[in-house]
Amino acid sequence: MRFEGIGVPWEIETAAPLDAATQDAILKRIEAYDLAWSRFRTDSLVARIAREPGQWQLPAEAGPLLELYRELYAATGGRMSPLVGASLDRLGYDAGLSLRASGAPLPAVAWEDAISWDGSMLSAPRPVSIDIGAAGKGQLCDLVGEVLREHGVTEFVVDASGDILRRGAGTIRVALEHPADPRLAVGVVELGDGAICASATNRRAWGDGVHHIVDALTGLPVDDVVATWALAPDAMTADGVATALFMTSGERIPRALGAQWARISASGRIEVSDGFPGEVFG
Repeated sequence: MRFEGIGVPWEIETAAPLDAATQDAILKRIEAYDLAWSRFRTDSLVARIAREPGQWQLPAEAGPLLELYRELYAATGGRMSPLVGASLDRLGYDAGLSLRASGAPLPAVAWEDAISWDGSMLSAPRPVSIDIGAAGKGQLCDLVGEVLREHGVTEFVVDASGDILRRGAGTIRVALEHPADPRLAVGVVELGDGAICASATNRRAWGDGVHHIVDALTGLPVDDVVATWALAPDAMTADGVATALFMTSGERIPRALGAQWARISASGRIEVSDGFPGEVFG
């Protein structure tokens, strides 16, 4: 099954073709997620939160998503935050995709000053722009995986343009794309039952050194790391860790998340975690 969703190509591999009911359920789940979390549509829940203060009932998936963000916010000293929406808008990564800065870089508001979260309700005393791009696509892979299991599909690969969730026996080999040339690989990993997510500064980039991976403390794109990969039991965690690795060393990633990782610095240095299930070339 191949389709476009949340602005990127998706591919789902299964042993047998998916029936129409399963395909429809997948597309509806993605649409529901987009309606809740997209910064690029005016009718989304986060668009309303960006316009109005108040208390908001968030979807069920908000619980694990915001808890992961809370952990990585702490691990990165506040550099990775779900509150960078206004920072990205300022850089030109806005609802209209103007790709033109509208002023000086804008640091994100501090979590404790902007929102409170009790596990169900989010309180925002003033409008705040939420962007979950650091872990949201990974979580959506997991949610699509849940739809597949609900329809009796237990072995599959969900590939959302670099965020990959695999369920089933055995392993597959996944190439690590060179951040400067997508035709080349800088390594390869063995992916079993779990997920791998990648992030790079050459994706969703515009202007001179401007891209979507923003340091919440400065409002500026990070510039000392160019590519990361993270493996974890689920894609949300892998996606979040892959982003956090732009903001902090791998040693500060909480071990309880169960992630393995690799990253390339701007100088070309390659680092990998202990027990990384693959190899890098260089």
